[in-house]
Amino acid sequence: MAERLAAEARKQALGGLPGWTDVKGRDAIGKTFVFKDFNAAFGFMTRAALAAEKMDHHPEWRNVYKTVEVVLSTHDAGGVTALDVALAKAMNAIAG
Repeated sequence: MAERLAAEARKQALGGLPGWTDVKGRDAIGKTFVFKDFNAAFGFMTRAALAAEKMDHHPEWRNVYKTVEVVLSTHDAGGVTALDVALAKAMNAIAG
């Protein structure tokens, strides 16, 4: 099982994740991605889903038209872990 990141490690990890922030009231990180249209947003979700499945680590997300809201937290660890950081990096790369 992945271990929860200590406060300093989490802060450092967020510094390397453009657009990702702490989620208020939760031990989680989040980001809102905005694309040019629904097709681009859905394409992102499809590619991100494949990456998440490979990692066996799945996001909480919501899609409305061209916007995808993502929250990452490792439920088994009770908070943010290296898995969340890795998936956030992958999502940023997929989004371009």
